[in-house]
Amino acid sequence: MKKIIVLAVLLALTAAFHTSAVFASGMQDDVDQAATIIQRFEAIPEQSIPPAVLRDARGLAILTVVKAGFMFSGRGGMGVVVARTGKGWSGPSAIGTGGVGFGLQIGAEVTEFVIVLNTDDAVRAFAQKGNVELGGDLSLAAGPIGRTAEANVTPIAAVYTYSRSQGLFAGASLEGTVIATRNDANALYYGKSVTPQQILAGNVAPPAGAMRLENVLVAAQSGRCGNNMLACK
Repeated sequence: MKKIIVLAVLLALTAAFHTSAVFASGMQDDVDQAATIIQRFEAIPEQSIPPAVLRDARGLAILTVVKAGFMFSGRGGMGVVVARTGKGWSGPSAIGTGGVGFGLQIGAEVTEFVIVLNTDDAVRAFAQKGNVELGGDLSLAAGPIGRTAEANVTPIAAVYTYSRSQGLFAGASLEGTVIATRNDANALYYGKSVTPQQILAGNVAPPAGAMRLENVLVAAQSGRCGNNMLACK
């Protein structure tokens, strides 16, 4: 019986993965998805990430996570992390997460996360560690929302989290989530072996395909997005 349940979980996850853009082949899909996620967050001003938070951010991790199961559940996700450098935003470094849980959970959920790295230490954790545990290695809190949120509020945690969900599971939490670097994906994307430290320090020129993500981030932190999606591109 247990084997049947586990198989059902794997089949549910496989179906969810194939229907989610984040699991399309190639890191370029993850980079494009990251840009789209930022646009979606900025499309509703009263629920957006405040431009001031983005301007003060030392980095951003942007993920799409698929969770599915029947009694047993599985979760997997992919995305990218970028850091602020003296010349603007760095190129993207590939990240991923996964896990298995238990409980009476039926269905599938796709959740988009934006994790704002408020401190240089938070960026270093993503750059220097193979795995980063949110809530363990880095303190986290739900970030302020709304275009008019107070600009000069001192961050209360190393990272702010924002999420958008769809599906049958209620709620979305990253407490205890371990996020890992995808070194193979970085090597394929940049055409050579590179480290997260090199990428996030801005020492590696990003491929042309990363330009859209950078443009979207610049527009979002300037407050140009709002309901005008053409301005956030």
